Amino acid sequence: MAGSIFGKLLQISTFGESHGPALGVVIDGFPAGVRITPGEIQEYLDRRKPGRSEVSTARNEADRVEILSGILDGITTGTPIAMLIRNTDQHSADYEELKNCYRPGHADYGFERKYGFRDHRGGGRSSGRETAARVAAGALCRQLLKQLGIDCYAYTASIGPVHADPERFDRSLITKTATAMPDREADAEAMAYIAGCREELDSVGGTVVCLADHVPAGLGDPVFDKLDARLSYAVMSVGAVKAVEIGDGVQVSERRGSENNDAFLPERNERGDQRKKTNHAGGILGGISDGSQIVIRAHFKPTPSIAGEQETVNRDGEPVALRIRGRHDPVIVPRAVVVVESMCAITILDALLLNMTARADRIEEFYRFTAEKGR
Repeated sequence: MAGSIFGKLLQISTFGESHGPALGVVIDGFPAGVRITPGEIQEYLDRRKPGRSEVSTARNEADRVEILSGILDGITTGTPIAMLIRNTDQHSADYEELKNCYRPGHADYGFERKYGFRDHRGGGRSSGRETAARVAAGALCRQLLKQLGIDCYAYTASIGPVHADPERFDRSLITKTATAMPDREADAEAMAYIAGCREELDSVGGTVVCLADHVPAGLGDPVFDKLDARLSYAVMSVGAVKAVEIGDGVQVSERRGSENNDAFLPERNERGDQRKKTNHAGGILGGISDGSQIVIRAHFKPTPSIAGEQETVNRDGEPVALRIRGRHDPVIVPRAVVVVESMCAITILDALLLNMTARADRIEEFYRFTAEKGR
């Protein structure tokens, strides 16, 4: 099975299934000499793990991370970093009746057509549980980004028809509210809406916004490896994401150029990059970062596993009335916030490493410095 590796110089490879013994990730290309705090990796995983609130699945996984290699005395060695997360609360029997039918909104049918089999126990590699491995990798990358002065964070912008109000934005609430909304009033309204959906045996979708501050200008390449293309690819690879926007996204299709262009100002930011009057572009122009805040918005579909009766067919094409048992999130979005954040952190760090080889003068400067230092 291809497609479990992501990245260019910094590569992550995830493995494991939803109802297997464990999930994990191997990170290759992570620089040596970075001081790592394992507790911060665990904090990231705790934000994603199930059973934390009334709007998440009741599956009770500790999601304790085990670092197997690549870190010695709290410092990265430059060798592959392997991390393992054991599954301890699988209820595979809940999925037994799904063996011979296709769940609406899931990958069951396509997976079986492609590989000739499928893991009916929660979807196997197609399960959202796979993202635990991505979060472990993202937590590691975010620690280096912080050391470089780059701040990458995400939050729930909407759930169903409920939108967080930018005027009430409070970043500290992201990890405190059950919805991961930075707006306490919107959180309360969203919780009531989710409760209503649950009573009707239904689910709901929403949006996640990820912001990256203090990213230097010059990251990304102008053709196939545009920074916005790489970020979109990274976020779109998260299960249940159906659309990704950069900056103002789809709104720009209704504007004139004079309304959408971001005017440059005769002043620079703390990194020496030219400031802009507006940021409709979301910090990326021509596929290359421009030094402004990077803005990514991901749209998540409603959880496809709902308790209400649904129409489907079995493997013989015969109609089946299906009620999905098991433990499922009424809304995916709150737990997906840290997943989007992780994928963006991995992508931005990879772009930073790639950018080091873009100019000969910087390569020359680096090796001249190291040669003089070694004398």
